Amino acid sequence: MAHKRLKKAGLAIIFFWFLIGGIGHFLAPDFFLKIVPPDLPFRIQAVYISGFFELLGAIGLCHNKTRRMAGIGLFVLTIAVTPANVYMWTHPQLFPTIPEILLGLRLILQLALLATIWWATFSDLGTKHPHHI
Repeated sequence: MAHKRLKKAGLAIIFFWFLIGGIGHFLAPDFFLKIVPPDLPFRIQAVYISGFFELLGAIGLCHNKTRRMAGIGLFVLTIAVTPANVYMWTHPQLFPTIPEILLGLRLILQLALLATIWWATFSDLGTKHPHHI
């Protein structure tokens, strides 16, 4: 029973992380554009596309039938945006309002997010009813 509550809490964290982040891509695109490495093509499109998929993934977490696919998508998306987080970490002068320590901790948080996505959405691959939470 505690396991189910923990999984629900993990799903809630993932849901709100990507819901708020996805909305942010549309409300504050200039901030997100600033963290996209400058040598990446189609930068503003990348901001909107990643925001769209964050929202789509968050919504997908809400339904048992789509949870695993949403988890896979959010896992891949989280890895795909790693260059932006590394860029922020290696260029702290571009983000003077964010303490440097937080830029490094963001990468650690990203690993924790990946682990939570894995555990909460598709770590039960071998069980008969993986989504009966």
